[in-house]
Amino acid sequence: LNTLGLPGSDAAVLRVKGTKKALALSVDCNSRYCYLDPFHGAQIAVAECVRNITCSGGEPIGLTNCLNFGNPEKPEIMWQFEQAVSGMGAACKFFDIPVVSGNVSLYNETTGEAIYPTPTVAVVGLLEDRSHHTTQWFKEDGDCIGLIGNTMEELGGSEYLSVLYKRVEGKPPHLDLPLARSVNELCLGLIKDGLIASAHDCSEGGLGVALAESCMSHPQAPRGAVMDVESTIRNDACLFGESQSRILVSFSAENRMAVEEKAKALGAPFEVIGKVGGDSLVVNVNGEEFINEEVSHLKKLWMGALESYVR
Repeated sequence: LNTLGLPGSDAAVLRVKGTKKALALSVDCNSRYCYLDPFHGAQIAVAECVRNITCSGGEPIGLTNCLNFGNPEKPEIMWQFEQAVSGMGAACKFFDIPVVSGNVSLYNETTGEAIYPTPTVAVVGLLEDRSHHTTQWFKEDGDCIGLIGNTMEELGGSEYLSVLYKRVEGKPPHLDLPLARSVNELCLGLIKDGLIASAHDCSEGGLGVALAESCMSHPQAPRGAVMDVESTIRNDACLFGESQSRILVSFSAENRMAVEEKAKALGAPFEVIGKVGGDSLVVNVNGEEFINEEVSHLKKLWMGALESYVR
């Protein structure tokens, strides 16, 4: 097989036979964001897809899309379409990614009600050296856990609001494109310098979900972690808000100084928030314990989610 790693990370990575190169591929879109703000929702889709490629050790080289919308003969649907295409185009220009192809699926309605606007994007990235391939799961007990990027008080359009409160409302999280580039540059530089063991995009579900996925997504060897974070925002936003341009990384204690120095040199927000180890995921905010669950239990729930949903 051409795949370099098992499923469960931010992008699929395929070796290019006869070379030391590899290709990374990722597909993304959050239709809730696009429903609330199609311009910024489409920008976020591009930025997240690029971030997934970065977390895998690649640099984006091309993008395609599938634009799924309702009836464009309705003015409000045509407005969604125009805004999403404009947002996608602006993000692609910023990241200097060519759009090499695309597809449109229109008139997606049931009894006259349109689907949420869903401009799905797929990005392909290049790893010049496939030894830089990085996965999302934690590797060694005792490794430090760091967060690249800023966590803001943003819950609009979040999985948290949708699942727990059945609400799709508010503004999608703010996307700062220059910050996104800075975060990506730091992560990719750390990967190429061999300083980090794992990298995982923070997206749907926020920091809490990204942390849980990094603990439990290894197919054979899930690991626990303890997170201790100081926060001035509300606790649910801290753990489950979906602030953009954030990457969760892990690295050995011996590399901590080098990682922090590189973050400082690039001017990218960075903080150490925890340590890998144990059998449980423990999350403390401002000294108060909010989560303490065995990783094996979390993984059982995670792997059985589809079965539970369709029962």
